[in-house]
Amino acid sequence: MRILIAEDERDLNELIRRKLTAEGYSVDACFDGEEAMDYLDAAEYDCVILDIMMPRRDGLQVLQQMRQRGDHTPVMFLTARDSIEDRVRGLDLGAADYMIKPFSFKELTARIRVMTREKYAVPTSLLQVADLTMNTATQEVMRGSRRIDLSAKEFSLLHYLMINKNLVLSREMIENHVWNYDYEGGSNVVDVYIRYLRRKIDEGEEMKLIRTVRGRGYVIREDE
Repeated sequence: MRILIAEDERDLNELIRRKLTAEGYSVDACFDGEEAMDYLDAAEYDCVILDIMMPRRDGLQVLQQMRQRGDHTPVMFLTARDSIEDRVRGLDLGAADYMIKPFSFKELTARIRVMTREKYAVPTSLLQVADLTMNTATQEVMRGSRRIDLSAKEFSLLHYLMINKNLVLSREMIENHVWNYDYEGGSNVVDVYIRYLRRKIDEGEEMKLIRTVRGRGYVIREDE
């Protein structure tokens, strides 16, 4: 999942960015509302985390502009403003969630999982394609009774494939959701990581789940 963080406290911004990256998320970070709008103009995100009290444009204004232009990306406010009035206003403007600082990082990631489940109409933390299962809460992946160890980026890629099972995803769609603007690797990064996943998931298995659709991209499905 690709997440945008807009938080003007630079130490907190960096801490959240590092922790979410370690969890397998692709994260872009900025420090004011104008920057946030620039990022939102340039990429599609699965979740946006906004502080309210930011320079140039506050989080409420960012959310309001997003909704006015038809951008329904789930938004969480992460803020020190804890009055009932602030919470009600944020939720009424279209926020999916509102969290008060200081906060528990475990709770933050749990709430992110809820928001992204709702976006993709996935009711639980357990995803399944044939005998391949992924628990997004524990980050455990199994193929039948075989446990599969994945890197953070491999997990993120597999997650994106599984929440879109049976849908063909282009290389551009995958790259835009799994990698952020800081990535400096080669242009064939998607193909490389698909190969990594195939070795771990499909090698030695009678049913191959990760398929190439020539000229279009990749899909995970169980039917032939």
